Amino acid sequence: MSVEQRSADNAAGPASKGSGLKKIVAASMVGTVVEWYEFFLYATAATLVFGKYFFPATGNELDGIIQAFITYAVGFVARPLGGIVFGQIGDKLGRKPTLQLTIIIIGVSTFLMGCLPGFADIGYLAPALLVFLRFIQGFALGGEWGGAVLLVAEHSPNKSRGFWSSWPQSAVPVGNLLATLVLYIMSSTLSPEAFLSWGWRVAFWLSAVIVFVGYYIRTHVTEAPIFLEAKALVEKEQAVSYGVFEVVKKYPKGILQAMGLRFAENIMYYLVVSFAIVYLKSVHKYDTSSLLLALLIAHVIHFLVIPQVGRLVDSWGRKPVYLIGAITGATWPFFAFPMFDTKNAFVIVLAVTIGLCLHAFMYAGQPAIMAELFPTRMRYAGVSLGSQVTSIFAGSLAPLLATQWLKDTGSWLPTAIYLVVACAITTVAVLSLKETKGIALEEVDRADAEREGLLTASSR
Repeated sequence: MSVEQRSADNAAGPASKGSGLKKIVAASMVGTVVEWYEFFLYATAATLVFGKYFFPATGNELDGIIQAFITYAVGFVARPLGGIVFGQIGDKLGRKPTLQLTIIIIGVSTFLMGCLPGFADIGYLAPALLVFLRFIQGFALGGEWGGAVLLVAEHSPNKSRGFWSSWPQSAVPVGNLLATLVLYIMSSTLSPEAFLSWGWRVAFWLSAVIVFVGYYIRTHVTEAPIFLEAKALVEKEQAVSYGVFEVVKKYPKGILQAMGLRFAENIMYYLVVSFAIVYLKSVHKYDTSSLLLALLIAHVIHFLVIPQVGRLVDSWGRKPVYLIGAITGATWPFFAFPMFDTKNAFVIVLAVTIGLCLHAFMYAGQPAIMAELFPTRMRYAGVSLGSQVTSIFAGSLAPLLATQWLKDTGSWLPTAIYLVVACAITTVAVLSLKETKGIALEEVDRADAEREGLLTASSR
């Protein structure tokens, strides 16, 4: 099939995909729900439990939280390594087998976290084991996101790729919602002593159930035709390569642009869902169950908003929508923290919800934009590397730095300035992009083939 034929078929629209595309979306979403249930579970537990359970008491509650966030950051350090390894595997063997492997690794490591004894039982071996499991979890997650979003993006019609590929992004708040719901039920029904002793473990053990469901659904999906053709071309043309080293060599600008897009979005997300808890709990001694309920409501709205922003990405364009998120996101802390200071439950929920809605303007369009930056033969590696390397300098450090600044200054202002700078960097990255609304991924492959002098071979 020629590039022109494949492009025409792809542009035909959702009707031509039928239930197959919806099955792909469901498979991608279920896996993403699993990974973010487990990853966000750790983030919330680090704030509420781990600082007290896995580390020695110092007399300052923030010290334990800072130490817990350091272990939290370990997962982000592992993510680029996972992106490199699984990106290579995903571009060579396929998106499907890679995603089946990553979901199992994430599930096993999270389940084992729920089995760990605390500092009072085994001393410093407790945080050491926690760090090890966190590294394994982050390693697997580094290869999960890129494959999940590409599975949908490569099956999606050109004119609605932004909408369809935003659905795996909307699975993130669903996973967070489930984690928050389980923790909320446990914390509201148990005494603080029981919750700290064993209640938090139940949420980690329940991950096994979700993993089985996610793995089963992923066994019933197929690879996108465009990937199968790219794989065949790599096998046929020995001069054509794939994977991490090739994408770094041939598309360094695309990787830097992906990193820039990710920077402010990743920082803002963890300030909203992690540091907000720290601020409210340490400064205002806000009740744990009330905090989790506020996040519960905000995650539901975040889930509903993301696909609608995905529609805007297709109608308005990739760049304008992302710029709205980057510019308005910079304003969030300047009104959110004064809203937190009211200690009014409704106002707090509103502040968190607005933050996640502004975040959606950056987050919804990411899969489509990043998929359109790289050719198919190295797309998994490029997307995974660009997004996961950024997490080391963004999401992993954001709650840690914000908590340290709060401890040192007693103010949220340094954190606000930090987010403004991050949003400025992301704005520059967005402005450097070419608008790719409606582009065929086959055209991206055609341009790549022209660069390699393989246009004739790629068109056969």
